[in-house]
Amino acid sequence: QVQLVESGGGLVQPGGSLRLSCAASGFSFSNASGIMSWHSQAPGKEREFVASISTITGRTLYEDSVKGRSTISRDNAKNTAYLQMNSLKPEDTAVYYCAAIQQGVYWGQGTQVTVSS
Repeated sequence: QVQLVESGGGLVQPGGSLRLSCAASGFSFSNASGIMSWHSQAPGKEREFVASISTITGRTLYEDSVKGRSTISRDNAKNTAYLQMNSLKPEDTAVYYCAAIQQGVYWGQGTQVTVSS
């Protein structure tokens, strides 16, 4: 059973940075092909794709609004995916969810990111 645990959210001022982490268990990044992704859900809105990375190839995809401001990465030794977010804007405020596609789709519990002065 794949389990995902996010961390790293919090309150940050506009222009600031945060690094979100997603620790995965139940499959190995190094031995099993999968996709790790991040999604955001702002209050009253649907969940939206932010970025994804292949656990084996490292290939990345980004939603247009975060290109140049965010970087998704993974550490196969730690079985952890990351989302580094820079130049944060108030409109980035949302709950950020980690997801894994690996013989099924699995979601973490989410971590709140609030961008406010």
